[in-house]
Amino acid sequence: MNKELIIRSNSSAVDFALLKDGKLIELNKEVENKRLSVGDIYLAKIRKLLPGLNAAFVNVGHEKDGFLHYHDLGPKLPYLLKFTKQIITGKHKDYLLKRFRFENEIPKDGKIDDVINSQELTLVQVVKEPISTKGPRVSSEISLAGRFMVLMPFSDRVSISQKIEESKEKSRLKRLIQIIRPKGFGVIIRTVAQGQKVAELDADLQNLLKRWKNLCNKMLKTEKFPKKVLSEINRSSSIIRDVFDDSFSGIHVDDIDLFNEVKDYIETIAPKKKDIVKLHIDPAPIFEKFGVERQIKSAFGKTVSMQRGAYLVIEHTEALHVIDVNSGNRSNKSKNQEDTALEVNLIAASEISRQLRLRDMGGIIVVDFIDMASNENRKKLFVHLKEEMSHDKAKHKILPPSRFGLIQITRQRVRQEIKIKTKEANPNIDGEVEAPIVLMDKINTELNKIVKNKQHRNEQMYLHVHPFIAAYLKEGFPSIQLKWYFEYKKWIRIVPRDLYLYLEFRFMDKDKTTFSK
Repeated sequence: MNKELIIRSNSSAVDFALLKDGKLIELNKEVENKRLSVGDIYLAKIRKLLPGLNAAFVNVGHEKDGFLHYHDLGPKLPYLLKFTKQIITGKHKDYLLKRFRFENEIPKDGKIDDVINSQELTLVQVVKEPISTKGPRVSSEISLAGRFMVLMPFSDRVSISQKIEESKEKSRLKRLIQIIRPKGFGVIIRTVAQGQKVAELDADLQNLLKRWKNLCNKMLKTEKFPKKVLSEINRSSSIIRDVFDDSFSGIHVDDIDLFNEVKDYIETIAPKKKDIVKLHIDPAPIFEKFGVERQIKSAFGKTVSMQRGAYLVIEHTEALHVIDVNSGNRSNKSKNQEDTALEVNLIAASEISRQLRLRDMGGIIVVDFIDMASNENRKKLFVHLKEEMSHDKAKHKILPPSRFGLIQITRQRVRQEIKIKTKEANPNIDGEVEAPIVLMDKINTELNKIVKNKQHRNEQMYLHVHPFIAAYLKEGFPSIQLKWYFEYKKWIRIVPRDLYLYLEFRFMDKDKTTFSK
């Protein structure tokens, strides 16, 4: 497995594309001067209690108040409230909590108006950005994420990522953390901590403690409320922190300042990998150079093409997302209909997992797979989908397939779903058509199928297309037409057709009979 991160910078935003073996699997955007992001910590004021919802509205300086539910207060709320008050008034200066006196924990299923008061100041952390008409969701369980661990103030618990399976390694990591962590701070050990030495773990811990001290210093100097007292580290560093591992072969950046920033961060967390950070100086735009633009155009439409003619149809409603799996007009080389259904469903499961991450789709997702009669095949599909989804960092749950081939997925979303317009104005008539860049993928796919069909091996082939497309196929050296000749050892004649719509094409023989695939 080979991973690359492509970073494109412009005046107002930075785009991040994560490629796995050349295929786009994640797309993120950092907007300049964004006021509120997941991970930001605020010294905020409780504006209004909502006993009926067992929650409160919290003023974090956003146009819509943050929503704080009782279950997001955390059992250590009394410690947090007391600590916040003492820091603001200057009565407590030991930010490392060595001498801090801990209070009783709040009950698991208590009432919010029994533990917190309106107009009270408290620390809250953004756990979900504003989406649609809803304000941000916040939590009083503060955590600071690092490369190898997550630091939890007001806790003594040490827990380990479930993805670390070897018991010996778990014991080693837990023992090391217990030795180096200060009193009053819990730690969650992340998966990437596997095999790390105590020096690397301690360096990460000290960096997190430094951020905690900076947070406390900002609280001490605060005069106006609410106020952001700690920002999530810049988007480029946070994305690299969360996705970076030994399988990365390249991080490509098209801005010199951002390049230096990324290289410094990689040198801090993985010195041996610093040389994989490269500055893009090619005249071609970075997203076009690495094929990202083409993949965006083909992946974000309502219809998503897959292997062998199969495709997905993705619909969005107010309450849920619906994904329909279609076998298309693919040639059936399998033994029977059941084998065909299983093959297409397995391909679709992999693509659906990618689409959920790529678009950051959340809430309820209903997938209508092709119906299969065999319980064994339905189980194979379920296991395969779970395996593909295991790489998704968002919390999710997958229910087994029903008798009708439906699988229900719930997936947490903490940011706005990514929506990209993939259609363009139709130059022939009013309305919109798919982007021309997608047309070339369709032409290449169909040509490949026809050429591989033995019955067409010796026949002359003619491609009938709109004159604009014909000119594009013949342009340059080597032209696309010439590349086809080198690849297929067959000269494809291009026939301009004035009556064709812009994206219309047909492969025909000399008698103008359309080829079967």
